[in-house]
Amino acid sequence: MSEWRELATSPLACVLVTLLGYRLGLWLRERTGGHPLAQPVLVAIVVAAAAITLADVDYATYADGAWLVSFWLGPATVALAVPLHRQVRRLHGMAGPMLVAIPLGALVSMLSAYGLVTLLGGGEELALTLAPKAATTPVSIALAEEVGGIPALTAVVTVLAGVLGAVAGPTVLTLARVRDRRARGLAIGASSHGIGTSRALHEDEVEGAFSGLSMGLTALVTSLLMPVLVWLL
Repeated sequence: MSEWRELATSPLACVLVTLLGYRLGLWLRERTGGHPLAQPVLVAIVVAAAAITLADVDYATYADGAWLVSFWLGPATVALAVPLHRQVRRLHGMAGPMLVAIPLGALVSMLSAYGLVTLLGGGEELALTLAPKAATTPVSIALAEEVGGIPALTAVVTVLAGVLGAVAGPTVLTLARVRDRRARGLAIGASSHGIGTSRALHEDEVEGAFSGLSMGLTALVTSLLMPVLVWLL
């Protein structure tokens, strides 16, 4: 039993479970013709959660073992600049709208989360936990720590926002008749960061490039506005 426990908590096992879950997600997406629910990240989350539950491994142990996967999140995020560079000519005429839309979107995201929690009777700590959900996970966690939120819960909510955006975002934009690939990418990146960007890249290279740009700018703007919002409130 002790040998099984040692094997289940080893870094190799944790990384293997994560990669197998993601690979299963890619296979399901191909087999279902890109069904919105067949998102590799969502499938990987379900597989990893099921595996560590069955093996009776706590999340902290799993996270420590799968650090290699987390390490590559930084380089992978930086690599999103590559498709943007390829589409740089499409930035023409977009600077003005982005300077208005992205800060406004970040502000609406923070205020709506804070206001909804307050309206439903939640405390300030919970409101500050949910407010930075539109930023990427590392940024939202750091902001939650700075303003007095609950970083662990912020991480969960941020990932959930990313998954929901990846699953439903393109459909919502289509129903709203948003057809410009640049606008679609900016909307997805601003609301569902890296997870939504992976879906956008799968849909269209232009859409994915602008989603990556929007993700980075939203994280920057949220980092600048969050302390000001806390001070004002």
